[in-house]
Amino acid sequence: MILSLVKRNLKLYFRDKVSVFFSLLGVFIIIGLYVIFLGNMMTGYMDSFIGDLSTSQSLMRSWIMAGVISVTTITTCNGAFGIMVEDTALNRMRDFKVSPIKRWQLVLSYVISAMVVGILMSLLTLVLSEGYIYISGGTILSFSALLKVLFFILLSVFSSSALIFFIMSFLKSQNAFGTASSIIGTLIGFLTGIYIPIGNLPSGVQTIIKVFPLSHSGVLLRQVMMNEVVDITYIPNNLRIFLGINYEIGGEFLSNIVHIAYLLISGVVFYLLAIIVVSRKRSK
Repeated sequence: MILSLVKRNLKLYFRDKVSVFFSLLGVFIIIGLYVIFLGNMMTGYMDSFIGDLSTSQSLMRSWIMAGVISVTTITTCNGAFGIMVEDTALNRMRDFKVSPIKRWQLVLSYVISAMVVGILMSLLTLVLSEGYIYISGGTILSFSALLKVLFFILLSVFSSSALIFFIMSFLKSQNAFGTASSIIGTLIGFLTGIYIPIGNLPSGVQTIIKVFPLSHSGVLLRQVMMNEVVDITYIPNNLRIFLGINYEIGGEFLSNIVHIAYLLISGVVFYLLAIIVVSRKRSK
């Protein structure tokens, strides 16, 4: 039963080409800004520290593509959960209620569908990103690095889908979904430190970014992808902090274990909160 519902949700998502496009709109915006504006600026800044233009260009391509992959995990999950909001808005839930389908099966199907969409679209983005890096003369991922990136994508999708599920559990109309999606698409580039490097922001905003779960997946992906170009331990600490390659708290860099734990814990917390919200709706 759950598998049939998941297939139904996936068909509805991929059949709506406009929805798929808008799920990736944030990604297109980031790439456009990088090509038109951010690329030269960030490469110039990197080159002032590295002193090698070719290496600086390769590092910044990996930096921006890591951010693009991170953003994809949340924007595509958001688009997939639109099916849940649509079902609620169009009163399809009433049809499900008179069918043999249990409420938890229906909810679980939305979650699984969103995670499948997030993983598939993130993998597609990874392939396109690596293709762009290769064509541009950059360094593509080794097999061991690729495995790490795939693991971090799974973590990011888990955390992102939980956050989006929690947000969407409050929405009842397609207009509300559209508004929420616009806000998420607008803010996501700032909250992941891509539009503006985290080092350029006030300390209070930096704290908000560090609290935002998805920014931690960006850190993990940047470290792996940029490390393929040059050992990031040779990059000056102040530059690593400025670009969000590492997060510093109390004068110490956070370890990867902390980033991974934060993604896992935030995912569990948001899923539990979403389940509480959905359960209360059911009881009313």
